[in-house]
Amino acid sequence: MTTASTSQSDHAETTEQGRFKINLEQREGYAINVVFDWKRAADLLMDEPPPLGETNGPNASRLLAAAVGNCLSASLLYCIGKEEPPEESLQTEVTCVMVRNEKKRLRIGRFEVKLILSDALASSKRFDRCKTLFEDFCVVSASIRQGIPIAVSVVDQNGELLHHSE
Repeated sequence: MTTASTSQSDHAETTEQGRFKINLEQREGYAINVVFDWKRAADLLMDEPPPLGETNGPNASRLLAAAVGNCLSASLLYCIGKEEPPEESLQTEVTCVMVRNEKKRLRIGRFEVKLILSDALASSKRFDRCKTLFEDFCVVSASIRQGIPIAVSVVDQNGELLHHSE
């Protein structure tokens, strides 16, 4: 299936490369159970913060922030380590900045992502090349970035900035 798609970054036609479906089932109040399409993936209970919900699980904004952080982390680990990334070599912090639009509606204004590398990753021979490539291979952040700004910085364990992009 080919669909015409226009984005801020390009005006090329895109070809569908797959699709998946997840199911969401309301439990009580604003608690919603997410059932994923992978048999080994556990269900996830989502909820809203008070006064609507009871924060029995993350809300959609937190899941989106987690998706951005996870995708960037996985992309960088894959680029540097391919199938065998060193264990416990990366920590990622994602800050979601909430704003109000002109109608006073709450929106995600921006994500700020900090990837903190172990010495093993920061000194990897592949890191210099990967630090300029990994963001392009993150499906989630590359898609979201078309509508929501994402600032990414990569630092070593001492906090020294190794890479930054907007």
